[in-house]
Amino acid sequence: MQKFKVAIIGAGRGGYSIYRMLKAMEEVEIVGLADLNPLAPGILAAREDGVFITTNFCELVKVPGLDVIIEVTGDPGVRERLHQVRHNYTAVMEAQAAGLMMAILQEKEELLEFKKLQGELSAILNSVQEAIEVADINGTIKYVNPAFSRITGIPEKERIGQNIFEASPDGALATVLRTGRIILGHRTRVGGSNAEVISNSAPIVVDGKMEGGVVVFQHFTDVMKLAEELRKTTTIIENLTDKLGQVTTSKYSFDDIIGNSPELKKCISLAEKAARSNSTVLLLGESGTGKELFAHAIHAASMRRENPFIKVNCAAIPETLLESEFFGYAKGAFTGAVKSKIGKFELAHGGTIFLDEIGDMNLLLQAKLLRVLQEMEFERVGGNQTIKVDVRVIAATNRNLRELIRQGKFREDLYYRLNVVEITIPPLRVRKEDLPSLVNNLIIKLNRKLGKKIKGLSKDAEEVLLSYDWPGNVRELENVIERVMVTADEELLTKRNLIQHVNQFRISPERDIDLMPIDQMEEMLIRKAIANFGNTVEGKRRAAQALNISLATLYNKLKKIKPVNYKN
Repeated sequence: MQKFKVAIIGAGRGGYSIYRMLKAMEEVEIVGLADLNPLAPGILAAREDGVFITTNFCELVKVPGLDVIIEVTGDPGVRERLHQVRHNYTAVMEAQAAGLMMAILQEKEELLEFKKLQGELSAILNSVQEAIEVADINGTIKYVNPAFSRITGIPEKERIGQNIFEASPDGALATVLRTGRIILGHRTRVGGSNAEVISNSAPIVVDGKMEGGVVVFQHFTDVMKLAEELRKTTTIIENLTDKLGQVTTSKYSFDDIIGNSPELKKCISLAEKAARSNSTVLLLGESGTGKELFAHAIHAASMRRENPFIKVNCAAIPETLLESEFFGYAKGAFTGAVKSKIGKFELAHGGTIFLDEIGDMNLLLQAKLLRVLQEMEFERVGGNQTIKVDVRVIAATNRNLRELIRQGKFREDLYYRLNVVEITIPPLRVRKEDLPSLVNNLIIKLNRKLGKKIKGLSKDAEEVLLSYDWPGNVRELENVIERVMVTADEELLTKRNLIQHVNQFRISPERDIDLMPIDQMEEMLIRKAIANFGNTVEGKRRAAQALNISLATLYNKLKKIKPVNYKN
């Protein structure tokens, strides 16, 4: 097929539009573009397409075999020079004619775009599952989609051309055409069929004038099915929301366990080995020794670390609620159970559940827990569906489980099921060499929390810490250091700062002291307190606080102490 060779002079917006439209026509070959501006849109596009470009239009019009030159600039000088240098057989389309051609081509392009849009819209309407029906302002039905015929059983050719006021006079579409108002949730039967539907209808308005109406509807049974699916989905979402709100992960690792004492290192080594398995771990130790910290660390070092870490304090939950907390409950299991609830074991699926204060669990629940540990399955309270879980159990207690077994308060079989790996965490009084590092770590954290700049402990402050037994262990230490730092203004914490907060200050049992009468010991402590805090009223008040007695009691006891005169 012979192609028309075309050159374009002027590559601005108009020339670029002509270039773009002609380039899409198979019967046209664009031999080049000319423009004085090397950055004109048409020049840039032609350069990218590999088409000849130039700033001298005379060079372009002399191309042999050129059929048509389209001059877009409108410049009289360009037009005059063009007629002088062109070949006699080359036609020239001047700016006015080029503008007309551009308008025609643009309209053609818009028409093609409209047809494309119309095809896309038709494909969309044909694919939707809801029935669609369109009528003009007079009620003549102009369009129905395939879903209309599927829902109503009425073929398209029988419906199009009918009048909606005759076919479905009580339907939503007829109502919209009569009133001009939007109709939502209209329940009716489609005229000419037995299909009961739920309809939404709206007017079609063009340039402010109502030209017709459209109705979209679904079969009533489909709507009910959707409503049921929505209800189920809502329940699932609510359960997932509850689950996400309760799921936590471990906050600590073995790096957070501070201390270098042999007793502590032995526990850490055993815990690290236990973390590499799925075996049940039983953490023993006094209150405040860090059993929960070890539980977090074991989970964080295990293969389950990316999954939930769920903590249950068995002593903090009432016995009547403990079972539902562990295993969840089904909807309607008891008054107020308006929806199902996921239990802690289900939340911990794939991860670890930490059962703190396990020694305080009642015997009935111990039996159910034993079944979970053996079978890894349970039923929710009030439910009959067996739920299987994959959970690693870490239990902890500060009570003597063997003594509880002898008293009949703890199941022996549960004890052996829990006690696969037993770790007894030492109390602070047997690892006092860890006190300085523990306190320094606490000072760093509390400086950030309290906005302080305390650098550490004085020597006499360390002696005070080492002299105390710390019956509350690390938890008590944390409490004391924070109380001291709240009121301290010095860079170093001293004995004076600590002594007033360690209210149960006493010599540790490791120190060898002579036995003496209690009243003599009391007099010695009172003298020591007065010596530390002074003989002023304020000193006596602080001494009374350190001795954990009232100021009036201190004055009464001072009256009995002779021969020192403590009168102020």
